[in-house]
Amino acid sequence: MKYLVTAEEMKRYDTNTIEKIGIPGMVLMERAALMTYRTLLYTFGTENMTGRTILVLAGMGNNGGDGLALARFLCEAGCLVDVWCVGDEAKASGQWRNQRSILENYSVRISSKPLREEYNILVDALFGVGLSREIEGDFRKAVEYFNAKEGFKLALDVPSGICSDTGRVLGCAVKADMTVTFAFEKRGLKLFPGCEYAGKIITADIGISERAFLGQKPLMFYYDEESEKLLPLRSGDGNKGSFGKVLLVAGSVNMAGAAVLAARSAYKAGAGLVKVLSPEENRIIIQQAVPEALFGTREDLEEGLRWADVICLGPGLSQSKEAKECLERVILESRLPLLIDADGLNLLAQDEQLQSKLSAQGAEGRSIILTPHVGELARLLNKTIFDLKKDLSCFGILLAQRLHAVVTAKDARTFTCKENEPVCVNVRGNSGMATAGSGDVLAGVIAGLLAQKLQSFEAASIGVHIHAWAGDRAAEELGEHACMATDIIRHLGRKV
Repeated sequence: MKYLVTAEEMKRYDTNTIEKIGIPGMVLMERAALMTYRTLLYTFGTENMTGRTILVLAGMGNNGGDGLALARFLCEAGCLVDVWCVGDEAKASGQWRNQRSILENYSVRISSKPLREEYNILVDALFGVGLSREIEGDFRKAVEYFNAKEGFKLALDVPSGICSDTGRVLGCAVKADMTVTFAFEKRGLKLFPGCEYAGKIITADIGISERAFLGQKPLMFYYDEESEKLLPLRSGDGNKGSFGKVLLVAGSVNMAGAAVLAARSAYKAGAGLVKVLSPEENRIIIQQAVPEALFGTREDLEEGLRWADVICLGPGLSQSKEAKECLERVILESRLPLLIDADGLNLLAQDEQLQSKLSAQGAEGRSIILTPHVGELARLLNKTIFDLKKDLSCFGILLAQRLHAVVTAKDARTFTCKENEPVCVNVRGNSGMATAGSGDVLAGVIAGLLAQKLQSFEAASIGVHIHAWAGDRAAEELGEHACMATDIIRHLGRKV
């Protein structure tokens, strides 16, 4: 796993490193410049740097100071370096002033405008992680000029104009080919649309380590492991019963597709047994499509609740009176681990009393997972999609707190949230997964992991990662336009 930090968290870790661990700020700045310099050498080759024309766009803060220090290293390598300073030097940081003074001893041209028509490499050191206002005036003109020029574009820490906390574009933003970020990745580099501006992301070790957390870890992380490494261990002498029994309440009259996808996915995630409760009209389709699955009708729900280890309710369920009765019974008559998806969430959104009962169970320790996409989450919270899009993770946390449940808030970036726990964001996946049935596959995967006795947060967050990993493999094989939900299932658990 890897951490994603906010501007406030990064500032705290930087301060802890300087004031409590004892590494001077100028040392950190030098290391930031040196690691960026080495990245450029690796990218272009040491032998190819001499004579390259380089523009460093520098603001007046410490990000600009990083750029000034980098200009010095590049000058030493034989590059022709210009520094374009934007802003009021009277407001420059102390470290910036120190770097400016040192740079006087080098053949680096410093100006208030670009001095060449063309540059091979352009370095963005205008703003750091603390930018919170929209870019205007001379700064905006500088960013627009920077973007319009040809040449390799490198951003320091975060592309200028990208909110480092949310990934939002603050008026305009540098479009980089590569971003060298320092110590830890910033949230805005992985969230949309910021991730589309960052280019290739390199995380440079500059001396700020996890030691600087001092008990305050970042509140967001993502998995970077191969999906197979996160799967629960399986006992060599296990049997189908020991790997968990999933009761899947899914499908509606003559609408069996979602139930089929979820059932197959639960098996592919490692569940030992899956029983599908669906209308009688779906029996033949489900038994032909998933011969491994047991089948029952809604009349078998009481028996199913006694049989199961885990319940998954919602895929293709409809919002009929019968479906609502199933939801009520699953909540009121059982304390088994429960995953609610799709129509189950829409039914739950319509019944505040049922939400209250579910919340009470969550507070008492029942394992509950909700998997809403942004529209379903909006209905559950009585908010607009526009509101949620501003910061989806915050609203996921809000629902998790309200219902004492794990909430997987699904969108282009999916956030798995639990009260009083760091948020897990999924950074894999692709546009090919925005296809009918993809959510049903995810519900099945999470239910399969939950059946194998993973804790609810682990099952949900790892399930999202596994699902996205399979989607990426499917897209690699078929292209994003051609991906279908069945292709995602086919790649679940497949070795690279």
